[in-house]
Amino acid sequence: MNGVLIIDKPSGRTSYDIVRDVKKLLGTKKVGHAGTLDPLATGVLTICVNEATKLAQFFSNDDKDYRATMLLGVRTDTLDIEGKVTERCEPQPHLQAGEIKGAVEGFVGRIEQRVPKYSAVKFKGKPLYKWTRQGVDIEPPLRKVDLYHINVEEVRIPYVTFTVSCSKGTYIRSLCADIGDRLGCGACLSALRRTRSGCFSEKDAISLEGLANGERAGILEKKLIPMADALPGICNITVDQDTAGRIRKGYQPDRGVLDDKNTPLLEKGALVKFVLQDGRIIAVAKTLFSSKEVSLLSDGEQAAKILRVFN
Repeated sequence: MNGVLIIDKPSGRTSYDIVRDVKKLLGTKKVGHAGTLDPLATGVLTICVNEATKLAQFFSNDDKDYRATMLLGVRTDTLDIEGKVTERCEPQPHLQAGEIKGAVEGFVGRIEQRVPKYSAVKFKGKPLYKWTRQGVDIEPPLRKVDLYHINVEEVRIPYVTFTVSCSKGTYIRSLCADIGDRLGCGACLSALRRTRSGCFSEKDAISLEGLANGERAGILEKKLIPMADALPGICNITVDQDTAGRIRKGYQPDRGVLDDKNTPLLEKGALVKFVLQDGRIIAVAKTLFSSKEVSLLSDGEQAAKILRVFN
């Protein structure tokens, strides 16, 4: 049983809680997730089962969409409402919806964001949250992230709800804190839902709440996405059993594999999937040349670099 599941994570549970549930329900030991959601958050969580755990690296760069609710006038140590309140400051009476909207949407673009002290980002091999809980004050690193689009949906002071499309590694908790600083009253994250991760959206997500274990297991098995289908943005190159066997033994694809009339035009550095006729995935590779350049290669000259092989 190999494949990918898109789970609708409920609030109050960790991402690892969901991994543990899937392991138990499917009776398998090899399960992982791609893209942590904090316990407070709900929504799209990508779960990889057995051989599909090797796909996690190809989900790591996925852009994401969120719907967030921010609480103005409250600062906490974790930057969300589950943390210890460090400061309260009532929003100024003159603060209007238009000003708030402008401040929130003004963060669109590439920004520098400081990682929360309570996060899994590691310092000297240990997550920052462990240093913080031990009373060691480590200054979290700054990271550049891209906020492609922000839309304020509702302003009901002290709460502000907005949607955001962003690059990997974006902390919505940090964004809320930064918005609060810009408004002069502070803010923290009150609620968060991930509505999209890469090509998967909340309409693809499975909710297991309120179901018996037998029902849950059946739904998971039915909704398991085949590995080759879990990377729809990467083009397929069909190979025969002989070539598949060679790839599994360390063969690096040459001109003969990529210079085929059925292979779409590819740019240098593009990712490709090698699959069998029945759709089973053999490997993911990166092209070393564009399609035009491949046609000029000598026979037997390497044209792609294998990144991951699947059994």
